[in-house]
Amino acid sequence: MKFLRIAAIVLASLAASPASANELKWSDWNDELFTRATAEKRFVILDLEAVWCHWCHVMEKTTYADPEVQSLLASKYIPVRVDQDANPDLSSRYGDWGWPATIVFGPDGSELAKIRGYIEPPRMQALLKAIIDDPTPGPSVTEAFEVKPAESAFLPKAQREALSKNYDESYEDKLGGWGEMQKYIDADSMDLAITRAEAGDATAVRRARQTLDAAIALIDPVWGGVFQYSEGGSWQKPHFEKIMSFQAQYLRQYSQAYALWKDAKYLAAARDIERYLVAFMQGSDGAFYVSQDADLNHDIDGHKYYALGDAERRKLGMPRIDRNLYARENGWAISSLAAYYNVSNDVKALASAERSAKWVLANRARPDGGFDHGARDRGGPFIGDTLAMGQAFLDLYAATGNRDWLAAAAKAGDFIATFRDEAGGFFTSRRSEAKTGVFAKPAKLLDDQVQVARFLNLLNRYFGNDAWREQASHAMRYLASASVEMVRPLPGVLLADEELAIEPTHVTVVGHKDDKRAQSLHALARALPARYKRLEWLDLREGKLPNPDVEYPDLGEPAAFACSNRICSFPSFNAEELAATVKQMAKLKPQRAALN
Repeated sequence: MKFLRIAAIVLASLAASPASANELKWSDWNDELFTRATAEKRFVILDLEAVWCHWCHVMEKTTYADPEVQSLLASKYIPVRVDQDANPDLSSRYGDWGWPATIVFGPDGSELAKIRGYIEPPRMQALLKAIIDDPTPGPSVTEAFEVKPAESAFLPKAQREALSKNYDESYEDKLGGWGEMQKYIDADSMDLAITRAEAGDATAVRRARQTLDAAIALIDPVWGGVFQYSEGGSWQKPHFEKIMSFQAQYLRQYSQAYALWKDAKYLAAARDIERYLVAFMQGSDGAFYVSQDADLNHDIDGHKYYALGDAERRKLGMPRIDRNLYARENGWAISSLAAYYNVSNDVKALASAERSAKWVLANRARPDGGFDHGARDRGGPFIGDTLAMGQAFLDLYAATGNRDWLAAAAKAGDFIATFRDEAGGFFTSRRSEAKTGVFAKPAKLLDDQVQVARFLNLLNRYFGNDAWREQASHAMRYLASASVEMVRPLPGVLLADEELAIEPTHVTVVGHKDDKRAQSLHALARALPARYKRLEWLDLREGKLPNPDVEYPDLGEPAAFACSNRICSFPSFNAEELAATVKQMAKLKPQRAALN
């Protein structure tokens, strides 16, 4: 009956004349929100938007400017607008609903409706009226299932095979990419394809290269930088937002693709993204911004604007850049610039990465070892900021051999443990502001568990610290159980499982860091095509490395050692020897660790 009422209301609203044009007043998301809603007997409607989002702008101009919508909101609702980039606790909970995400709550914090994307005015009117008439949860609200962690931190063989089959079947062979309608490079899917390609999987090579080749169409040919995605099952119909997560991901993966295949177009693609990052998204103090809008304004959208050349664009003005400075986004940028430096030897890119890292340490570091998100957090600290910065420090250590970055990564690893839920997995934030309804307990994001497992596992490889290994296993046990209930492809779970089970490609340069021969060997080691890699530089004047699982001799001259399954090669003294050694070691089949 409820659906029939909604349909009738939609039809009636199309013919109805607008009600009073009350000015819409937005409230903040805060501790008192549901206390106020209960006292005033109002529903709460959350407009979870992104400042760069085209359809968020359209909805603001049309739906929330509609007099009837405004009147309904004023009568029985508390409207709340939140920037999802600034509020990871909310964006992690509702990320699957896209932006804008519209969530309606009862006064007690219970969910009544969750709607993905743009809502036209008649549909919004119908929704608001239907909830007033019948405030029971709609079909979009389902009961969350409880995850009981698995006994083992490793996926059973049958589960690995099922997840791999799901992943393989999600590939779209005609045009490339994982998924059919929206075309973009899925980060974990490409990482898994590159990992398989390194092992000689011909299908993975074809899929990775087909997708990388196609996605070059999403790179802005004028300013550089990559657009968010393309719609309509085509790579040629982009949505023009430029978001840091995509810039960082594509820069890292095109750099890794160049390391693997030495195809000049991949290095050119990486260079086009790097030049945009540094020119448009990095402030004078070294910190990176968040995003750039798809449109110039309501009248000039991205289709018109980005078809223009540099001079014509600048004459019209610049699409808004979100100049907030978040630790998480800076961590992503640092890791990507380190990957680019590894294959390009562009010292300016490394300098940009290190400036950003120093800024974050000076402005976002917490006394307890983690990182704040922004200057004024609500709901934090969030695990994603410390994960991103911890990985960034590991990447800077591999790129430079500077042990200060490794020490910073270790502090980040210790802080991540404070998000642990003994019942399983890790929380997205350490606190929940609205301690009622669905917010009684902080959310657990599946992607966070993947990143915890992967980062702490790699940190353990560098330090040999069993405490980090156990934390990685704790996250993986949660993933092993949660992934059984998921129908969507989960390449990140496969990546985490594999990385916990096998040793990374391990290359160590032994020699003084001021010796040009050692510097050359380190540059060669940086550019080696291994996505999952432990790269170290042992200058014996600094003492032993933190993880002494391999003893290296002092040969009196710089040398490089490559190890696989803890079996190390004879020393290499030049580029040809090192490349040949790594190629030979790669043929050794990785041995999975024993189940725990």
